[in-house]
Amino acid sequence: MWFDDWSGVIRVVLVGVASYVALVLLIRVSGKRSLAQMNAFDLVVTVALGSTLATILLTSDVAFVEGIAALVLLLALQVCVAVGVLWSPRLRKLVTASPSLLLLHGSVRQDQLRQSRVSQDDVDQAIRQSGYGTPSDIAAVILESDGKISVISEKSVGDGSSLADVEGWQQ
Repeated sequence: MWFDDWSGVIRVVLVGVASYVALVLLIRVSGKRSLAQMNAFDLVVTVALGSTLATILLTSDVAFVEGIAALVLLLALQVCVAVGVLWSPRLRKLVTASPSLLLLHGSVRQDQLRQSRVSQDDVDQAIRQSGYGTPSDIAAVILESDGKISVISEKSVGDGSSLADVEGWQQ
C-alpha cells in the first residue's frame, strides 16, 4: 500500500517530466486563449487537461504517446471551438453563456437572481468588494459568462457601450 517498487516511482518521475514539458509546449503552440477560462466551456477544457495529465502520470495502462495524443486532441478541439466562436454566432450562442443583469440602477432583479441561482448576499458582497456601500451607487451588477460578477458604478458607466450585449440593460 505505501510502496510497491522503485520502477513505479521512476515511471512517474520520467513520464511526469516528459508530460509536463509536452503540455507546456502544446499550450504555447495552441496560444494564450487555450487556458483563458473566459467561459464555462474553457474551464471544462482546463479541468480535462489536468485530469488527462494526472491519468498519464498515474495510470501505467495509458502509454505516454497515447496521453500526449489526448492532450493534443483536447487543445486542438479548444482551438477549433475558439475559432468557430469568432466566426459563427450560432456556435458562440451554444458554447458561451450570455451575461445576466442582476441589478439595474440600484434595483435588484429578483427574477435574474433566481434564474442565475445567485443570492442577494452574493450581489451585496460584490458591491462591497468593489468599494461601494449602497446599491443606489451602482448602475449594473452583471453575472458574466465566466461566472464572475462585475459591478459598474453610476459614475463610471459612461455611455454604457460595453453593456450593449447584456439583456435588459438600458441607460
